[in-house]
Amino acid sequence: MLGVMPKHERVPNAALSLISNTPGTSTGYGVQAQYLVDRLMRHGVKTAVQSNYGLEGLFDKIRTKHGDVMHYPKGYRPYSDDVIATWAKDWEDKNPGVNHAIMTLYDVWVYKNLKYDGPIIAYVPLDHITIPPMVKEFLQRDNVTPVAMSPFGKRIMEDRGIDCHYAPHAFDAKIYNPTYKVDGVPTREFMGLTDEHFLVSIVAANKSNGILHRKALSEQLFAYSLFKKKHHEARLYLHMEPSNVFGGFNIPRLLDAIGLDKNEVIFPDSTLLRVGYPAEHLAAFYTASDAVMNVTYGEGFGVTSIESQGCGARLLTSSWTASPDLAGPDSFLCDGEPLWDEPQGAFYMRPTLSSMAQALEAVYEQPRGISHANIEFAKQFEVEHVWDTYWLPFFMEYYGETFPTG
Repeated sequence: MLGVMPKHERVPNAALSLISNTPGTSTGYGVQAQYLVDRLMRHGVKTAVQSNYGLEGLFDKIRTKHGDVMHYPKGYRPYSDDVIATWAKDWEDKNPGVNHAIMTLYDVWVYKNLKYDGPIIAYVPLDHITIPPMVKEFLQRDNVTPVAMSPFGKRIMEDRGIDCHYAPHAFDAKIYNPTYKVDGVPTREFMGLTDEHFLVSIVAANKSNGILHRKALSEQLFAYSLFKKKHHEARLYLHMEPSNVFGGFNIPRLLDAIGLDKNEVIFPDSTLLRVGYPAEHLAAFYTASDAVMNVTYGEGFGVTSIESQGCGARLLTSSWTASPDLAGPDSFLCDGEPLWDEPQGAFYMRPTLSSMAQALEAVYEQPRGISHANIEFAKQFEVEHVWDTYWLPFFMEYYGETFPTG
């Protein structure tokens, strides 16, 4: 349970507007935003949220154990950079005489039209092996303080002469730990599987620009199909929207092209997926998996890797960007080759089919059951540890304040 700030302790002279997905939405950014908002409020920072996804057409309040958070809606532009300065000014007017800043928890290349001269904390993902020029330009602004999400991000920024801080994404170990049932039913029974089935899971957002899919879904599925030809007892769980309604790929069409039987591929409940899948269910799916694949073109962080390892899963992941920094002892790194991203002006890495198929074979040869080594590895990303170790010292230095304990 989150601590309560003692009443006798001084409230810091600090205010923040967090720009991200609405806290509590079932997106990676929404989860991380919730972690930050809860703890900022706990330590007395006057916090507002500017939503770029999850709230539209009205002002709202986010309820926390430590008070209500002002919740500003998205703007007309896709990433809401048309309202950021307006909402920030409104929050400043509501809290005069306080040290204000805005904080972006999102890709910064989207802020092409942002006109804001105040202090900006850019909590930035770097998911290419080279820095896109638009990202570099934003991070070099005089009013921007960059915070890297991964050791890779910190290294590549500093190699380019950009001073930055570091704080990783986090996960809630009270939820993401070995979990063996879904609504009281053993997980494999719930999924229609037996102990003989070798379960491979991919947990990813099915979103793309219509051409490149950063999650390398086509490559991962093709590699799985090669593995499946040798191991007929293999089954695949895809925790994602199967249609291209969000601009991603048409997964059933892709499965047909690869030659995978759709009856041996499991998808999540579509309604729960859209309104917020119970995290405890996802923890059970991770625990039941013999292998979790998160082999992509590039990751700014890759919270799937940490959540799954917290549940004891064996991980297949990329050997570039943030991914190898998140790979525990029972993980398997895949090779790739450079892939040019023309719109961003930077390089991804594309995983090779042979390395992913070989990694699946290597996992298949491992003893079944959870990996205690990966569970132990994941503990360094537990949410309270990340807050105490990285965020609390950062915010106290940034604002020049000693924050209340709690």
